[in-house]
Amino acid sequence: MARNINQAGIDLIKHFESLRLSAYQDSVGIWTIGYGHTGLEHKDGTVFAGREISEDEAESLLRRDLGNFEQAVDSAVQAELNDHQFAALVSFSFNLGAGNLRSSTLLKKLNTNDYFAAAGEFKQWSKAGGKRLGGLVRRRISERNLFCSFPNPIVASLPGNWQDIYDTL
Repeated sequence: MARNINQAGIDLIKHFESLRLSAYQDSVGIWTIGYGHTGLEHKDGTVFAGREISEDEAESLLRRDLGNFEQAVDSAVQAELNDHQFAALVSFSFNLGAGNLRSSTLLKKLNTNDYFAAAGEFKQWSKAGGKRLGGLVRRRISERNLFCSFPNPIVASLPGNWQDIYDTL
């Protein structure tokens, strides 16, 4: 039976992706629209400058995209997952790609049932274009928080000295 992301995971993704009804280029230059949609097949040319969609289309595209990542997490993870752990991994994969999940130390640790060590791996994935970005740090910590079933997992802001204390986050 196919597993679906829970509402907490959808809320996290929507928070970090934000709703954009006009196509834009993300921080690494990929054309994106809606809630982080990059194409029916990633970067296939169906998202381009000037493209506009409705909120309903954005929701539909998100649900369609999430199905791919739900399947990817289901097939990659051998450990038992609760709903929040599954949702956190779907968000992680949605943002970084299923290939990065499959090759990650996070997955290797998780598949040996080392949940604690796996949770610590989320923040290692907070760079884009070789630079650690505050928004990605917030997202990875939020995903880790969801993975650990913390209440109110979304990190809305980082302290001003976050780069100095990164390893303690």
